[in-house]
Amino acid sequence: MRATTTDGKAFSAGGIMLIVIALLVLSLVAMGIFFVRSGQLAEVDQTYITQLGEQKVLSQEIAKLASEASRGRLEAFNALQESYTAFDKILGNQMVATGDLPAVKKLGHEWESYGKNINTILQRREVVTSMRSYINGINEQIPTLLALSDEVVATMTEQGAPADQVYIATRQLMLTQRISSNVSRVLEGGEGAVTAADRFGRDAALFGQVIHDMLRGNPARRIQKIRTPSERAKLNLVQKQFNQIRNQVGAILDRSPEMFQVSGAAEDVLSNSSNVKKLIEEAHEAYKGVISSRYEPLAAYVLGAVSLALVILLGFLYMRDSKNTLMITESQRRSTEDTNKRNQEAILRLLDEMGDLADGDLTVQATVTEDITGAIADSINYAIDALRNLVQAINETTQQVSSAAQQSQATAMHLAEASDHQAQQITGASSAINEMAVSIEAVSSHAGELAEEANKSVDIAVRGNEAVQRTIHGMDSIREQIQETSKRIKRLGESSQEIGDIVELINDIAEQTNILALNAAIQAAMAGEAGRGFAVVADEVQRLAERSGDATKQIEALVKGIQSDTKEAVSSMESSTAGVVKGAQLAQNAGEALEQIENVSKHLADLIRNISDSARQQASAANNISDTMNVIQEITTQTSAGTNETAASIGNLAELANELRRSVAGFKLPG
Repeated sequence: MRATTTDGKAFSAGGIMLIVIALLVLSLVAMGIFFVRSGQLAEVDQTYITQLGEQKVLSQEIAKLASEASRGRLEAFNALQESYTAFDKILGNQMVATGDLPAVKKLGHEWESYGKNINTILQRREVVTSMRSYINGINEQIPTLLALSDEVVATMTEQGAPADQVYIATRQLMLTQRISSNVSRVLEGGEGAVTAADRFGRDAALFGQVIHDMLRGNPARRIQKIRTPSERAKLNLVQKQFNQIRNQVGAILDRSPEMFQVSGAAEDVLSNSSNVKKLIEEAHEAYKGVISSRYEPLAAYVLGAVSLALVILLGFLYMRDSKNTLMITESQRRSTEDTNKRNQEAILRLLDEMGDLADGDLTVQATVTEDITGAIADSINYAIDALRNLVQAINETTQQVSSAAQQSQATAMHLAEASDHQAQQITGASSAINEMAVSIEAVSSHAGELAEEANKSVDIAVRGNEAVQRTIHGMDSIREQIQETSKRIKRLGESSQEIGDIVELINDIAEQTNILALNAAIQAAMAGEAGRGFAVVADEVQRLAERSGDATKQIEALVKGIQSDTKEAVSSMESSTAGVVKGAQLAQNAGEALEQIENVSKHLADLIRNISDSARQQASAANNISDTMNVIQEITTQTSAGTNETAASIGNLAELANELRRSVAGFKLPG
């Protein structure tokens, strides 16, 4: 009976030990499962946080693209659609994974209104592209309209039109410039877009009405009908050019309300982008709370402690079983004293070796012998090896992650600083290029004006040369008349006092002719606008010649055989002839000088025109470079912002790795 009791107790103790061993194995397996699960969740968390960072970038990119799309940049529509789809896809994944988080719910509600504005922009793509096409067409035709209107003003000024009419024509230039300015404001949107559209419509209507009134007259507006053929021809060209713009003006005004909806949606997207970014940051903080509330890492460590406690309990059970065996089998104790002693020593040795394990010392190695504790020691060693490898893997992984995160963070910060410095340099270069473009455009404008002035100088020189040639021909006619008069004077004879008076009159005429010849020479030397004076001098010479002819006829009627004083009269006429010849020579010299001036002016006009063309090409190239620099600056700014956010995320990862390493710092490893 006692043996049966002893066997029952032994079986009971052995069953408990088996249960403890089974629990130990289960605890170790569960601990491994929880550690693996923690690693998987860490990857999920990293993906989630990365997507939050992408959402933050996408929200700001969407706001920027919405603004650019509303201004008619066609490439922005496709990019906006892609960014919107990417953000919506990420948000859908977040709603599935963490849709119960209040921050994620708020983000979803905000995204609904945000998405409506984006859809408004995308759905009215045809409106924006049409408006951009109309506006580009107007801007392409405005320079021609300005040039034609300026020609109208110049023609009216040259024709001596009334000042009020010239003012009305000049006002057309101002209206044309305002039309160009306001039509661009309509596409830009903003608070002044509605006002710009209204002013644009009124200016276009007024421009067309004024052209109509100038061609047909409008007393109510105090606009006289233009009757000069050259002025009317210019006005007809202006009206024809404006008729090409009129249809585009009507289309812009008809579609302005839809365009204002697009602009309003873009402004709402831009104003709400900061709120979306804030909600994304709140979702980020909320998910950090989810990460910190996870039980898997803590459960793994608790199971490790439970496993350690089970090992200690297993040793305790072995010791208690040995004591019970000694108490029950007193008779057998003597025969098995040595065996029990070895068992006791083995148990004590095992307990002694396991004492440091309870303090987290994983360098402990249980001695495996053939004693009763050999199998236990072997199992404990296996468990310790597994736990040691696990802790070593955690330490190595956290150290590698921390080191890589620090290096990545340093690299990211360096990149961010470099991007900021690059953005500053690009900003300075862009400003300098813009200033250079403005200077080149000013040079081009001045060169164009100089070319026009040079062309005018050529025309004036041509007219002056023609006037000089006419003067020379007039001088030759005068010389021939004087020579004819000299021949007739030689046939004169002596006559009465009346004949002397007539001869004196002829002498006066000769002197005046000489003076006029000298004046003509001076006028030829002066050239320029003074060429008009040649006509006056020629008329005066002609009248004097007629008076000389009349006097000659009187002389022929009064005397036929006068011979006295003929020598003196002939001498006077020869002197006059010499003066006329000299004047003709001076006029010829002046004509040659004017011809040289004409050639030089033509060459100068060609040079100035080449300078103007080169300046326009340089201005266009400078504007293209400025646009490219602005695009590079924008990309650099985005890169800098993304690098800063990456550095912050890497810093968080390094902090998590350090926290994990501190959690296993209590374990002591060999070496």
